[in-house]
Amino acid sequence: MEQYLKRLEQHLAVERNLSPRTVEAYLRDLRQLQAFLQQSGTFDLRESWLEHIDLLLLRQYLARLHKSCGRTSIARKLSAIKVFFRFLVREGVLADSPVDALSTPRREQYLPKVLSAEQVGHLLDRSPPGQHLLMLRDLAIFELTYSCGLRVGELTRLDVGAVDLVNHQVRVLGKGGKERILPIGRQACRALLNYLAERGEPGQGVPLFLNQRGGRLTARSVQRNLKNRLLQLNLPTDVTPHALRHSFATHLLDAGADLRIIQELLGHASLSTTQKYTKVSFAHLTDVYDQCHPRSRKNN
Repeated sequence: MEQYLKRLEQHLAVERNLSPRTVEAYLRDLRQLQAFLQQSGTFDLRESWLEHIDLLLLRQYLARLHKSCGRTSIARKLSAIKVFFRFLVREGVLADSPVDALSTPRREQYLPKVLSAEQVGHLLDRSPPGQHLLMLRDLAIFELTYSCGLRVGELTRLDVGAVDLVNHQVRVLGKGGKERILPIGRQACRALLNYLAERGEPGQGVPLFLNQRGGRLTARSVQRNLKNRLLQLNLPTDVTPHALRHSFATHLLDAGADLRIIQELLGHASLSTTQKYTKVSFAHLTDVYDQCHPRSRKNN
């Protein structure tokens, strides 16, 4: 199976131009299937085994997943398996895919976690404590993430040259290698100027955000630093950097921004992905109604 996974990895990275993290996730899910096949003892993976994988065996695998995974995780794993077998059909290894008859489970509906505008202001209007350079760095990170609605991976991949503080914009490389130019808010620009000035105006090709050792800051470090800051300010500690992205979108929608514009800013390929924020906004409207209307449910 390993030889086919290596060929698939090249196909996903080169032909489909998927991000390294996406390719890694596909391979991780497929190796989980590989482990199941080995444990089942139905056949020897070193020999010709692909034609022995049938619908019944795959349903047994999904049944096992249902014991430990949510529907969203199962849907993602099934998607990886479908990609794998369709690739094998395309390459002429198999005549048809045994996976196509499997239906994808309906995903759980959830509302993304968001901070209120007041909570975001509380986070951004107070300088984090600690070493001056790191304080300026973290404030610039929080400001830029919320100002542009960046994914944490997009943020950590930024180089200094991607930021144009004269024209208040940043060039972001999103999912699938798609580039988009985003406006940067005035306060985020000021935070970035202060941080870069403290670093001594670094060159264009170096990472924008550095760790204490001078290397590129990781997504895990950004999440840890944000959580520490939330603890200090008595704000909800289950908020992640991605919640700042959700908050960015929700606050724009609450202020009347067009959904298509928000889709462009977030870099969503499909409008349906962006539409989940309308549910968040409706939930916010419901809360305001219940608190303020004299004949609301909470006041009766």
